[in-house]
Amino acid sequence: MYPATTPTGPTGRPPQAVRPRRAWALSGAVGGLVGLVGIFTTATLTEPAEQFRGDNAEYVATLTERTGHVWAHQVVTVVAIVCLAVFAAGLRRYLAAQEPADSLVPTLAATGVGLVLVGLLVGGGISTELFFALGAAEQYDPDVIAPQLTIVATMTWLWGGIGLSAGAVAVGGLRHGSVSRWFAVFSAVIAVLIAATQLAPVQYIALVPAGIWTIVAGLVLAVGQGSRPARN
Repeated sequence: MYPATTPTGPTGRPPQAVRPRRAWALSGAVGGLVGLVGIFTTATLTEPAEQFRGDNAEYVATLTERTGHVWAHQVVTVVAIVCLAVFAAGLRRYLAAQEPADSLVPTLAATGVGLVLVGLLVGGGISTELFFALGAAEQYDPDVIAPQLTIVATMTWLWGGIGLSAGAVAVGGLRHGSVSRWFAVFSAVIAVLIAATQLAPVQYIALVPAGIWTIVAGLVLAVGQGSRPARN
């Protein structure tokens, strides 16, 4: 028999363990935080004009000095989009490595985040038109500007897709051990909460549990605590 040997690298030293890259997970935490805090902050755009909801001319005229809020909203959505897009791709890759080959969990989890990206893209995209319209409101029809304000106050709040992501992660964790049991249970609770907001006329508030889940998921997966410990 030959003595056992330890594999060596090109330098003659044993190869070092490669630490999994988790920047994608941190991107999710950042995207969730920026989205949650930023959208709530810029939602104050229309506060000074709430009493004029029935009069588009007064409503728009009261908000002509609030273009800074519109710009900030655009920046928030752009940052959130970039971070969540990276998170969606990383989450799918991570789950694909943990789940059975034919599992739908990775695709469903990434799709849920993707649905949020669509809302952010549309809600943030209208900011460019709204910024210039409010800045020169006297040249625009207030009946045209008012619906743009409604889009800003609506689309970026639609984070219900995260419920699909959380539900998929919960199923993967509880059935296949792709994430730790506590994180799977947490994801299941969040999925139920988000589903409740979608079945009642309070869809916008889904941003709160969805933002919290995205932040927690990003942090948990970044530090490697999302996976179930290996069995001996």
